Amino acid sequence: MRQERVRMALVWCGKIAALHALALDTLPHADFVACCDRNRERAQAMADQYQVPHVFTDSDALFRSGLVEAALVCTPHPAHEPVVVAAAEAGIHVMCEKPIATTLGEADRMIDATERASVKFGVIFQRRFWPAVRRIRSAIDDGKLGKLTLGECTVRLWRGSDYFALDPWRGKWATEGGGILMNQAVHSIDHFQWFMGRATEVMGRIATLRHSSYIDVEDTAVATVVFENGALGSIQASSTFQPAFGFRVAVHGDSGGAVGVWERHEGELGINDIWSIPGEEAMLEGWLAADDGVPGFPQFHLLQIEDFLNAILEDRPPAVTGAEARKSLEIILAIYESSRTGLPVKLPMPSA
Repeated sequence: MRQERVRMALVWCGKIAALHALALDTLPHADFVACCDRNRERAQAMADQYQVPHVFTDSDALFRSGLVEAALVCTPHPAHEPVVVAAAEAGIHVMCEKPIATTLGEADRMIDATERASVKFGVIFQRRFWPAVRRIRSAIDDGKLGKLTLGECTVRLWRGSDYFALDPWRGKWATEGGGILMNQAVHSIDHFQWFMGRATEVMGRIATLRHSSYIDVEDTAVATVVFENGALGSIQASSTFQPAFGFRVAVHGDSGGAVGVWERHEGELGINDIWSIPGEEAMLEGWLAADDGVPGFPQFHLLQIEDFLNAILEDRPPAVTGAEARKSLEIILAIYESSRTGLPVKLPMPSA
């Protein structure tokens, strides 16, 4: 008889964990049995809210307990590696929040550990589950755009001093690993590379232009990208825009068509704002009517976590594996390295 439920733990009970906890409480294949946080009061509060029976302050002790089969990791991203590796070594399936890590070495050690242990490893990129994004991926797969020739990735947000004051790790290279690229634009860069294919060269520049009195990471970045098929792309990201413009990715092909997805207001469902595939232009109006005004959270976190649970139960890879999540990290790190040296960076980069 096939297993129907997976005993799950939530590791770190901070802000983003609320979406994960809701998913574990809602999804029929999840048995939410443990909360873990170094701050016991915070873990206990989460456990009390969802009637979770076990509370831990040490993730290693949690993984050794025998209580859980899988864990959702919501720690700050520079802390993903030790938790994911420890879970894998204990035979625990594991999914972590984006980005996968802050260095390629961390990402590779996580991927290697989960592969050696034959456990499932997923990374949260819930925007891949948006209908507008799925339509673009299907159009590319079906050849409706022909050979892709040009892509654009634009992220224009606002983050004030109040945002960076929320947690002591925010806005610092040592504890966040980067700024607008690493923490916010990574979602759109994930779309960008998923649509355009493997990146082979990156030239970029970063700066801190508006928030320099309270952060040391970048608040502004631009880059050009060369892809394996010869296509070109551009990235522009900033947390200095008032009002914010949101997240937008568009791709163009030699069929004469172009498609795009735009998250106009952060947290809102992305819509197809461009759809000029020959013969399909009229479809855009119907999609806009269906998608317009729909919240972007939390249902798409639920969909991705549900996929992860099903990957465990069906013994298949999750929709976004560690290896797939590594690709957006590599582009971000290449922008940082190019900005540091003033030179283009060839991909793949060496793992360190």
